[in-house]
Amino acid sequence: MSETQLITAAACKRSARLFNLLAVGSTVLAAALFSLGQTIADKKMAFLPMAMSLPPVMIWLAFSIFVYAAIAHHPNLRVRHYNKWAGYRYYGLVGFLTIFSNDIAHLPGGWFLVWGIMLAALVPWSLWDVWKAGREDWQDMEVEVTKHE
Repeated sequence: MSETQLITAAACKRSARLFNLLAVGSTVLAAALFSLGQTIADKKMAFLPMAMSLPPVMIWLAFSIFVYAAIAHHPNLRVRHYNKWAGYRYYGLVGFLTIFSNDIAHLPGGWFLVWGIMLAALVPWSLWDVWKAGREDWQDMEVEVTKHE
């Protein structure tokens, strides 16, 4: 037994934007918490900026896997395209910084340079994709859903 289900154009656009928006939000929040930690930490609490900034990154990294997987099999191929490239961008950048952030932090600029790289590499490109997804001509689509008894 099968029936059709309507996926609206607005739902497609929202799904195409979701990963990028959440990645930018969590990254900006983590960088802001790092900056706040830098302003209130003293010599005895040098770990505070990192302790404040890492939880949003770690929580989003774990949650992003579920968001990515939920959108990866969307019936609209354009939604999949935006999701795929958002994942490539975010996971590639996080993987790169996992390996090289300690070395980069020893350069002039320290951990601010690491967060600057993260923000400069992720935010403009992700927001560009959000903007592009908003300009797409999304269409409602009907999907046939089979029900198993």
